[in-house]
Amino acid sequence: MLRDFGLHIRAAVSRRRAERGASLVEYAFVVILFLSLIFGISGFGHALFIYHHLNNAAKEATRYAAVRGLNCGSDSSCTATNSASGISGPTTVADVQAYVRSITPSSIDSSQLTILPCGVSGTVCSPPITGAADACNTAATANQRGCTAQVQVAYAYNFIFPLIPAVTTITSPCTQPGFCMSSTSDMIIVH
Repeated sequence: MLRDFGLHIRAAVSRRRAERGASLVEYAFVVILFLSLIFGISGFGHALFIYHHLNNAAKEATRYAAVRGLNCGSDSSCTATNSASGISGPTTVADVQAYVRSITPSSIDSSQLTILPCGVSGTVCSPPITGAADACNTAATANQRGCTAQVQVAYAYNFIFPLIPAVTTITSPCTQPGFCMSSTSDMIIVH
């Protein structure tokens, strides 16, 4: 009977050793799944943050362009001190691009932003903005009161954690490879 008890103890010890290895394998599987979930939430959260910023930046840049129309220099509201690019007078493409980059947070790489304004000084929207008067879609009449200013902001997003394979092609309107996110905003020029 004592001999059987010793066999049972040895069998229990060897089973415990075998289970210790099984626990390690189970732990490895759980950790991989848990870390994938955490990094996935982080990556998609950052992508959502960037898309929210693109949407806000397009709206704010369009408002900026609509307020600084062709006639804004006549009332001294468009001075160089309240301009994003340091120029006075009506909004230009460089002015809108400088404004968008100035409101971009440091967690977004502003060198990957593609900013395409039209309807501001010297630009023509191609294709024309739906609903805009034909007279507004010329370089000479851009930025005039009653015409439409449009700003499209795009960003090529690459996930930090490789849950999703990297995109190596460039899709319009982005100029870099990655998942192209963009937002467009239109506004009537009032000034």
